[in-house]
Amino acid sequence: MTIYHYIECGLDNVFVEGLEPLVDDNGEEVIRIPRIAQLHAEIAVGIILQDGSISGSELRFLRSEMGMTQSELARVVHRDKQSIGRWERNEAEMEPNAEIVIRGLAIERLKLKADASIEDHSRRSIPTAGLEEIRISAANETYRLIRNAA
Repeated sequence: MTIYHYIECGLDNVFVEGLEPLVDDNGEEVIRIPRIAQLHAEIAVGIILQDGSISGSELRFLRSEMGMTQSELARVVHRDKQSIGRWERNEAEMEPNAEIVIRGLAIERLKLKADASIEDHSRRSIPTAGLEEIRISAANETYRLIRNAA
């Protein structure tokens, strides 16, 4: 089974298992990713349910998937847009209370199937040393979160 490192989503920690390479007209191997919206929803669930703080690139991914600008997200978490930018660039640590709100907001706005309470988000929103891998299985053009494991 092939494992594809899906960096095109803007994240370095996403791996999709089961995408088979195809050969294009020039004889080059390429990966076809069907149903990208479904894949991105599963990535969002992986981010939200991971233990440890959301990274800057993960925050940017979630914000973009929610269709929000930095200013719009800043209004929701009662910060200025510069704070959101600093969090996204990893120049400042995201405040835990803001992270808890963002996790819940992403579930709500993206209509995700992620059963998690505010208390669950609170337990997960703790600083960690590195990014957890987000592994997703691709089978029959559907995606399923396998695990979050470093």
